[in-house]
Amino acid sequence: MLEIIKQPWTWYVAGILIGLTVPTLLLLGNKPFGISSSLRHICAACFPSNLSYFKYNWKKEIWNLFFVLGVFLGAVFATLFLKDPNAIVIAEKTKTVLAQHHVNDFTHLIPTDIFSWQSLLTLRGFIFIVIGGFLIGFGTRYAGGCTSGHAIMGLSNLQLPSLIATICFMIGGILMTWFVLPFILTL
Repeated sequence: MLEIIKQPWTWYVAGILIGLTVPTLLLLGNKPFGISSSLRHICAACFPSNLSYFKYNWKKEIWNLFFVLGVFLGAVFATLFLKDPNAIVIAEKTKTVLAQHHVNDFTHLIPTDIFSWQSLLTLRGFIFIVIGGFLIGFGTRYAGGCTSGHAIMGLSNLQLPSLIATICFMIGGILMTWFVLPFILTL
């Protein structure tokens, strides 16, 4: 059994399993799927404040904290015990383009040429890690949820704001990939 889950799953199996979390959460507890709200719950639990944003009954949403803990523990388990023996496959044309921008490490899920403690001290690394992280946090708050909350939960509930947010996520990703990323990689 362990050998079966060690192999990479095809997109249509993994996608269906992810999709089944929506009706499962709705049927079992009338709960929405999303990860970004857990930061608010953690802050409200750990740092009681007079800010109205953090004054609510966070214990009512404790299931979300257990869900995020399960995601974290699942990632740790997968990292330790379910390593894929196959190398990460990246198109040769992509490798060539990235090599022109001094990105040469393709052995990990993310290139350590950009995402590492050493690169954090460079302008390029600072833009990717710090400014990019801030923009993700700001965008998540501004959009009222993260990509998983909108694209998985919101679209399955036919919510127009989630459709708009998901379209904006996709447009932003395309613009970043084709126009902003090449510029930042030259720094």
